[in-house]
Amino acid sequence: MKAIALISGGKDSFLSAYIAMQQGFDIVRAMIVRPQEYSYMFHFPNVDKAGYVAGMLGIEPEFVLEDGFQQRVKEYASDGVKAIVSGAIASEFQKTRLERIATEFSIISYTPLWKVDQHRVMRDILDAGIRAMIVSVSAEGFSENDLGREIDDKYLERLYHLEKRYGINITGEGGEYETFVFGFGNKYISVKGHRIWKGSGGYFNIDSVEERPDSC
Repeated sequence: MKAIALISGGKDSFLSAYIAMQQGFDIVRAMIVRPQEYSYMFHFPNVDKAGYVAGMLGIEPEFVLEDGFQQRVKEYASDGVKAIVSGAIASEFQKTRLERIATEFSIISYTPLWKVDQHRVMRDILDAGIRAMIVSVSAEGFSENDLGREIDDKYLERLYHLEKRYGINITGEGGEYETFVFGFGNKYISVKGHRIWKGSGGYFNIDSVEERPDSC
């Protein structure tokens, strides 16, 4: 089945696209939406670098502005695309909006992570060889030092601690944090950037991305 995948650069959309490909979906394009800052639907930090992330899955990226997103989905549906894949886990707002758009254009909204236990999602990300870093934090318990950190087994323990103490959503589905995928299997991109801290939250702004020559 021909499909398009929403790729934000973050771990959940990446894992969802990977699962869909394993299940036989023919993903013809990674749709990367450039949103307004603090969009309720789409990632904002470092979205311009998300094309590198799609490349690690071997999917050709396409950038589209948020206000042109629905029209572009319509065009893909007219061209034979039958499904749109996304990384929604628990956000009814995101899932409902995508389902409404999909229904309008007679395609399927496929969300393989929907209502999956979120601790399992985090474990599946690491087990799949997906390497992601924290690029945005906006919840109690996080600090500037979290920005740029890789989510590995050690950092996952920190997230468990924050979940227990402050009640954060372990996957960041509530906007507590956002991520950027910089490695997958034997593929790896070198990321350089700097931290921007404002009040009680901040970003890791990626200044440059370079594909490693030993990546294949």
